[in-house]
Amino acid sequence: MHFGLRIALSSLRTHKLRTVLAMLGVFLGALALTGVQHVSMAMERKAEIETEKLGPNLFMARAGGVRFRRSGGVRTTSSPITFKISDAEALIEGLPGALEGTPFIQQSMGVRSGATKITALLMATTPDYQTIRSVRPQAGRFFNTEEVQSRAMVCVLGEKIAQRLFGGAQQAVGREVSFYRARAKVVGVMEPKGADIVGTDQDELIYLPLSTYMRRMSNQDHITGAYIRLARGTNLEVTKDAATTILRSRHSILPGSEDDFSVLTAKDTIKLQTQALDLVGTLGLISSSVSFAVGGLGILSIMILLVRARRLEIGVRRAVGARRGDIIAQFLFEAGLLSGVGGTLGVACSMGLVLLVHLLADFPFVVSPLLLVSVLIGSVLLGLAAGVYPAWQASRFEVLDILRSQN
Repeated sequence: MHFGLRIALSSLRTHKLRTVLAMLGVFLGALALTGVQHVSMAMERKAEIETEKLGPNLFMARAGGVRFRRSGGVRTTSSPITFKISDAEALIEGLPGALEGTPFIQQSMGVRSGATKITALLMATTPDYQTIRSVRPQAGRFFNTEEVQSRAMVCVLGEKIAQRLFGGAQQAVGREVSFYRARAKVVGVMEPKGADIVGTDQDELIYLPLSTYMRRMSNQDHITGAYIRLARGTNLEVTKDAATTILRSRHSILPGSEDDFSVLTAKDTIKLQTQALDLVGTLGLISSSVSFAVGGLGILSIMILLVRARRLEIGVRRAVGARRGDIIAQFLFEAGLLSGVGGTLGVACSMGLVLLVHLLADFPFVVSPLLLVSVLIGSVLLGLAAGVYPAWQASRFEVLDILRSQN
């Protein structure tokens, strides 16, 4: 093995340009396959993390229709006033796998503190919202059941809202904000969460008791929708069908008429993202397959040229006792070394690419050891396959024929 390695390295050094060209295709194939697949896995993990921000096993029913954006979020297409608190209660009680739920109202409204005035998205809901959406205060507290029942004028600010109005979370607790003529006391500030996959920046929300908003601020009897936490393992399609049946019945929607509501799960919101990731993965496989094919042909052609250029070396080795099997093993070893080095360099560069994406795009750093090992083994096997014919051709040379050709 040591002797064969020395011969291989000597040959590769002698034919540097051919060596680089032979490794280039395998290098690009390994780079494309490992790089694209790892970036796809990082994007998929990013989508999973964003989905988890919505809350564990979250199910949502809301008034109006929604459309999925290509970015993965949703956009409301209409806002009817047919969704009531009683609808939310019927869903919480009637859906299979429902553990708990909370009605909610979303409404954009101007809010002011002193001379500072901003426009914020209000989230009027109940204390159960914290558990269902996996959020909690970083300062102060969330409003409680008693404050909901008494329609108390209290609120909880998102982290960015607290920064813009008061300069920080601790400074905001105990202060007051104004919604037109209504004033509410700030009892807490939520921890930073960022934008969820639906597209709502949770740090830009202001939370109010549902009863306070409905009776003391807007005097309305309809809501935006309901968030419901489902038991783990619940069949989501069955739950969506059950919710549709309940709401169509309660809203007296005739057969053939369109729904005036939408039901969706956290997984629904990443549907387009998943399709995009599948497309990226497919394109990566196609490009890497083409690169590997070109690399295999490159190694085949380079090895054939090397065999012809090293006829005298082959003849000398045969003259001093080398067997046909030794010649075959030597050229197979060189072909495998070429593709193995190219694959290793490709994998190493792809890890640098993944790290760069992690740092610049804020994606999770995901590494699959199985994929890396598979690509390295595949690269070596590709080189061995490409080297079979040149190795067989080298082993067929006769010593006398080689010596005559040198005269």
